[in-house]
Amino acid sequence: MRMLDSSKQQRYAFTAMDNMSTQGKTQEDEITPETIQNWLIAHLAESLGVDRTHIDSTQPFSEYGLDSLAALGLVGDLEAWLGLRLEETMVWDYPTIETLSQYIASRMVMEPSAHQCISDEVPPEHYRFELFPEYRMLRQRMEEVEQHGVDNPYFRVHEGVSSDTTLSKGQRLINYSSYNYLGLSGHPRVSQAAQAAIDWYGTSVSASRISSGETPLHRELEKAVAALVGTENALVYVGGHATNINAIGHLLRPKDLIVYDAFIHNSVLQGSKMSGASHIPFPHNDWQALDSILSNIRHQYQRVLVVLEGIYSADGDIPELPRFIEVKQRHKALLMIDEAHSIGVLGQNGRGIGEHFGIETTQVDLWMGTLSKALASCGGYIAGSHALIEYLKYTDPGFVFSVGITPANAAAALAAIQCLRAEPERVTRLQARANLFAQLAREAHLNTPASKNSPVIPVFVGGSRDAMYLAQVFFQEGISVQPMVYPSVPNATARLRFFISCTHTEEQIMYTMNVLIKELTKLRG
Repeated sequence: MRMLDSSKQQRYAFTAMDNMSTQGKTQEDEITPETIQNWLIAHLAESLGVDRTHIDSTQPFSEYGLDSLAALGLVGDLEAWLGLRLEETMVWDYPTIETLSQYIASRMVMEPSAHQCISDEVPPEHYRFELFPEYRMLRQRMEEVEQHGVDNPYFRVHEGVSSDTTLSKGQRLINYSSYNYLGLSGHPRVSQAAQAAIDWYGTSVSASRISSGETPLHRELEKAVAALVGTENALVYVGGHATNINAIGHLLRPKDLIVYDAFIHNSVLQGSKMSGASHIPFPHNDWQALDSILSNIRHQYQRVLVVLEGIYSADGDIPELPRFIEVKQRHKALLMIDEAHSIGVLGQNGRGIGEHFGIETTQVDLWMGTLSKALASCGGYIAGSHALIEYLKYTDPGFVFSVGITPANAAAALAAIQCLRAEPERVTRLQARANLFAQLAREAHLNTPASKNSPVIPVFVGGSRDAMYLAQVFFQEGISVQPMVYPSVPNATARLRFFISCTHTEEQIMYTMNVLIKELTKLRG
């Protein structure tokens, strides 16, 4: 994908206003998603120096090299064109031309332009939740699904332990919607440890850990996490999403830079915004693009943090970690790996992407992970050097001013790590089941382009409506699998996302593949 060079980024950010007289609107013009989309396409094409036919409205802006500076320029130009105050972060919140156009159009319906304000009366959409443009847009999408006779697949009630099967609406289903990769949630040893912790410590530690909420369980768990990852120390937070927000938001500051993969998790984006640091994406898994970005701008910043995921949860692919380590070392940057979906999953013993590639763990500065997936609990952690953990432990507001992780969750995660070390065959079996599913999908010529050596296997099925429909059909066939649809992914890459567990049987996978092939054939026929 063609990228904006630095000179064009500056021009994009600061001189596009010169063309406003020819591209602008009058008060009488009707503003629709289509007119906004056309304006954005023309604007981006001019900045890149390409024909507008080369601009795909469903591609993320980051694919065109739009960094934070250029994004601010784009928002400013939109404000001037529309006469409407816009959020500085909207390009990242609505990362494609298509999603951004729809969002702005909904705003235009509800909010008067700056020059149109004729009274001091506060419009109701500014203080009534049901009239918020964002909520109305959500309701519109939900109503469109309902109008096509498709059940809402979200927030279905599930009963019992979520493993290779689940019970929903009185029906036992083969379950591909669970992160219980190693089958340790519901394992007797893990459940017994949690129950014993409640009996001894109660259901809450009832304070922040820095005051009086510290228990031996916390220290044992952090020692076990550090040993599993292979670092000097670790710190456990109460939530995985909050771990990224608080650690990144606290460690970086306005004179710093955060560079993250274009497919990075929302928690990293939120933490980057909170930090006040400049933050820009690089094209997915493209270490060469990252190298180029840092070659051009590293000297402008103090600390630079590069953030990757061990396994990307939308596509199931794995970054070439050794290459990224070379880049980060060359530019004297910090490297953070979000191992939410790779700890307990990758490597011979489930120690994550570091073991998968055989690297020295000290070559990565921050190892982040969650306790809620393979480790059968709830919470998150940062693992790294003694200096890093001590600093976070005494100064990170998200840790210092938050209650400690519950005794039951701490005990469950600790027992899960002990089970993982005692039963490495769970990892072997998980990898074998995932490889079987991926092999059968390839043999059937299904579209699973990125997933390899990973238990996260998306099957691209076409549009969002098709993905929602197939999820409903699968439920009727005794299979629970969730769709990923627009706007979380571009409409053209809507998918069913299968999470494989070590407890899945070969028979379950074979049955699932037969249903998948049958229903896709019907849909395409």
